[in-house]
Amino acid sequence: MNIAIVCYPTFGGSGVLATELGKVLADKGHNIHFITYQQPVRLAGFHANIYYHEVRVPTYPLFDFPPYETALASAMVDVVINNDIELLHVHYAIPHASAAYMAKQILAKQGKKIPVITTLHGTDITLVGKDKTYRPVVQFSMEESEVLTAVSHNLKAETYSNFEIKKPIEVIHNFVDVDRFHKKPIDAFKKMVAPNGEKIIMHASNFRKVKRIQDVVKVFMKVKEKIPAVLLLIGDGPERPDIESFARQNECQHEIRFLGKQDQIEDILPIADLFLLPSEYESFGLAALEAMAAEVPVISSDAGGLPEININGFSGFLCPVGAVEEMSARAIEILQNKETHEIFRKNALSQALKFGIGNIIPQYESLYTRVIEENTSTAS
Repeated sequence: MNIAIVCYPTFGGSGVLATELGKVLADKGHNIHFITYQQPVRLAGFHANIYYHEVRVPTYPLFDFPPYETALASAMVDVVINNDIELLHVHYAIPHASAAYMAKQILAKQGKKIPVITTLHGTDITLVGKDKTYRPVVQFSMEESEVLTAVSHNLKAETYSNFEIKKPIEVIHNFVDVDRFHKKPIDAFKKMVAPNGEKIIMHASNFRKVKRIQDVVKVFMKVKEKIPAVLLLIGDGPERPDIESFARQNECQHEIRFLGKQDQIEDILPIADLFLLPSEYESFGLAALEAMAAEVPVISSDAGGLPEININGFSGFLCPVGAVEEMSARAIEILQNKETHEIFRKNALSQALKFGIGNIIPQYESLYTRVIEENTSTAS
């Protein structure tokens, strides 16, 4: 199959999922064309059957804001025509679904019928899409897609709750390459981070308010009162300066390391003893799943799609949003006993395997085949 994937190229979950999906499909022999404004962060190195098409947005004095959506639609048209693309798979509703609709109409005028699959990832529905500035376009674009998918049952329910959508939404969960994350920890790295055998607690995100990173630090502070521990914070974003200030105010900055954005997070996760994700909302929680694939138990909130991946009392614990005391107690429960910790580690890996490539990718391939066949039959 010849598939074009449109996504954000950043560290966010939608871009990560789209990129990893394309890489796996390419490894299986499909031709994958990425269309975005810069090379996706998870697309390092050479990959056979993968093609990258950069969306260029010329700047003109007339435009205060360069019209990216228009440039993206034009890029889609060019890639489809010149590469015999059979399907457009766009990730994140804004602006990708609306640009895909524009491209589809242009191609139809040229005698080319191209189906569009739109995958919803979270804030495109629960935050941005609800804004009255974007809502009509988001709803229209979703309805005009041949197929809608969501990364969790929770997000499917949220979409129906927030929009008057009549089109069926198919749930295909995010996935993880377990072999990539299930590695033996690098001892030298672990000793450098925790020279005295401290427990390593970890969090990874884009440092937005919804991630509640201050709760991460609060939980860590309570844990270290009982157990020697260090905290690794992976990622960057608008909340980082406030979190650094909060850590200094509470005199725990020396036990916290800000690692910034990391391309090779699979080399870092395996040294962790516990992963914290106390988010106010997660449509899925890919960071938690990647941690579990590295045999790291997860303490998370019970918000959004997290209960679909983190099983309470098995792979970790689910706690109410903002329940710092409960999260701290659960973290200590896992960390203070070696045998208990080992059980949770094995369970975390077992749960992650359910979302492995072998279980999820065939669902996408089946969907692609069905949509392409339906498009071919209606076009003839």
